Amino acid sequence: MSHSSSTSTLDIRTIPPRERHPAIFSTFGQLSAGQTLELINDHDPQPLRHQFQAEMPGKFGWAYLEQGPDTWRVAITRLASAHSNGQCCGSCGGS
Repeated sequence: MSHSSSTSTLDIRTIPPRERHPAIFSTFGQLSAGQTLELINDHDPQPLRHQFQAEMPGKFGWAYLEQGPDTWRVAITRLASAHSNGQCCGSCGGS
C-alpha cells in the first residue's frame, strides 16, 4: 500500500479473497475525512460497494477510475460525518 497526503492505494489482486474486505475496511478506517482509498482489482467490486452502502451509508464516495476488462480501479473517499462538520442529523441522539 502506498500513501500520499490524500490518497492510499491498495492492490487487492494479490490478497487472498477471504482477507480482501477486512483489509479494505481496515485501510478505509484509517483515512481522515476527504482522503481517498484507491482500490485496484481484477473484477468489478460491486459486492464491496453494497457492503459499504450497508455498513457506512453516507460516509463514503465511490468513483470508478478504470472499468476493466482486466483492471478495475475505484476511488473510495471518506466523507465528513455530520458531527465532524458541526451538523447533526438527529438519528444517533448526539453520540
